[in-house]
Amino acid sequence: MKKLLKSISILLLLVVTYSNAFAADVYLYVTRHGKTMFNTTHRAQGWSDTPLTKAGIDVAEQLGRGLKGTDFIAAYSSDLGRARQTAKVILAAKGDKIDITELEGLRETCFGVFEGDLDPNMWGPAAKHLGYQSDKALMQDFSAGNITIDKMMNAIAAVEQSGQAENYQTVKERMQNTLTMIAKKAQAQGGGNVLIVSHGMAILAMINDMTDKPLNRQLGNASVTKIRYSDDGKFIVESVGDMSYIEKGK
Repeated sequence: MKKLLKSISILLLLVVTYSNAFAADVYLYVTRHGKTMFNTTHRAQGWSDTPLTKAGIDVAEQLGRGLKGTDFIAAYSSDLGRARQTAKVILAAKGDKIDITELEGLRETCFGVFEGDLDPNMWGPAAKHLGYQSDKALMQDFSAGNITIDKMMNAIAAVEQSGQAENYQTVKERMQNTLTMIAKKAQAQGGGNVLIVSHGMAILAMINDMTDKPLNRQLGNASVTKIRYSDDGKFIVESVGDMSYIEKGK
């Protein structure tokens, strides 16, 4: 009888241990904010901020509806207004009443003196620094996968005159550190799904060395990049710039 009880105890311990390990997986739904006024007018928008346009609100609402059935244990956004607004719209459309934690570490790249300027006035000098004739040629090469996001970000920092622009390493480290903090906190709660609203270039910098998938396009507004944080502390990028949730919510 004692041997039977001991066997049962061991079996129960193994089941509980396995269940806890499985539950400790964290799924991070990293979302780019909805379309803003500066997006519409093709202006550089890093730490500068403009509100969502109607199209930006609409796409965030579609995402929220498309995420119904995905239960979130927490929600985070950068401390910039467009990310905060997007997070609120997503959760309202989804019907969730959870608090949003704002984190400076989730901010977009700072573009220094280029903030609010027309995109060609920033990308033009960066393109020439990299040996391209124009910003259009640079973007074409990016789309073709011939140049990586880290080189493009470093080019902006190199030509920005005030020294305030962030380079790739700076953005990658603060984004990955923030993501790790969020993931570990969720893991300590037993795992689950977490909503994170951030920004296009910052997200690309964050995942650039986490995935072998080609990062050769700008992330769409309200697109979802899904990342799994496993119980052994590894990040696995499962999808990049997924627009299917938006389509589902239309």
